[in-house]
Amino acid sequence: MMSLDNILWLGYIFAEVAVVVLLVVRRAWRLLPLFCVYCAWDLLSNTGGYASQHLLSSTFSNYLTTYLVQTVIDVVLQFCVLVELAWSVLRPIRSSLPRYSLLVIALVIVLVGVLIWPFAGLAGVAQYPANVQLVVHLQQTTSILRILLFLAMAGCSQLLSIGWRDRELQVATGLGVYSLVSVGVTMLQSHQSNGAQYASLNQFVVGSFICSLIYWIVCFAQKEAERRDFTPQMQNLLLAVAGVARAERTALTSVSAATRRSKEQ
Repeated sequence: MMSLDNILWLGYIFAEVAVVVLLVVRRAWRLLPLFCVYCAWDLLSNTGGYASQHLLSSTFSNYLTTYLVQTVIDVVLQFCVLVELAWSVLRPIRSSLPRYSLLVIALVIVLVGVLIWPFAGLAGVAQYPANVQLVVHLQQTTSILRILLFLAMAGCSQLLSIGWRDRELQVATGLGVYSLVSVGVTMLQSHQSNGAQYASLNQFVVGSFICSLIYWIVCFAQKEAERRDFTPQMQNLLLAVAGVARAERTALTSVSAATRRSKEQ
């Protein structure tokens, strides 16, 4: 009889294959190319990780090193996806924004991640190897970032003129719900000494991501909703914020140039 772990793994693989196929069929790479890359990477890395753990002869230390490398790549790709989602939400006015706006968004997300980092560590994993602690810390920080972006997009959906039929919010919802479960389970596991209960909680996390994949399958099986324009009030507000940032940058550049000229004289 097949174990629950194998059932979950097969369900995960089939669901992710379906998501990747739908992303290709719907040509989602035109709107969210980095999300498409992330889904393809996640499918390949998890398939390879399962094979190396169950089919190939590898030591525990080698597995931890491989898993750490996979986690770092995964975190970098997820960061790129978060930046892409935030940038995609601004589609209606992107042509009016300064060229460096994408960089500003990336820096803001990095800053939030830096602020989260000291609080994302768990005392319950202090007895584990350094590799394991780093993996958990990276995963917790990224999960909290995903939750914050989901809450921000969902909470400001009316102001941002997006709804549950828009791809950006659909992707953020899948990531956000899975992340909520992941953070909660990791906190429980850090205080869990029973190996069987630890494994059961891990299965629950895998099951939650399968649910997110099924949600994306349902979403991407439907035609993409036409993106609504921002309300005039919201458009003026965003452009005003961008204008202030541009004016401050221009002023700083002028002051710097004037100071340099005065030194030369």
